[in-house]
Amino acid sequence: MFLLAPVVLLLSRRLAMFDLGEDSAAALGVSVDRTRILAVLAAVGMTSVATAAAGPISFVALAAPQLARRLSGTAHIPVFAASLMGAGLLLAADLASQRAPLDLSLPVGQMTGLLGGGYLLWVLTRRSRP
Repeated sequence: MFLLAPVVLLLSRRLAMFDLGEDSAAALGVSVDRTRILAVLAAVGMTSVATAAAGPISFVALAAPQLARRLSGTAHIPVFAASLMGAGLLLAADLASQRAPLDLSLPVGQMTGLLGGGYLLWVLTRRSRP
């Protein structure tokens, strides 16, 4: 992370110019292809460091927005509520993995996988009913 964070900070100005469009960014002197490749490599590197540290917790990214949308009752996904729901789900999975019976402590990634599998089965059974 210490190696990749400065790269992202250096790219932030160039990436901000991408909001104007690729042609405008290129006209302002940004090397579009090189910036895109460096940004993707930095993002992949930072994601792999986070995954190596915490384990695969991908279920949270699938479930949190949908649960937040259901709880808020809106048609669109509320971003702030989804981030709070994701934090809550990860906290619940961590507590469940620490408090597992019979001293069976599971990594958080495995616990989120178990919870995510249960959630997926629940969604599939609710969708298949007429």
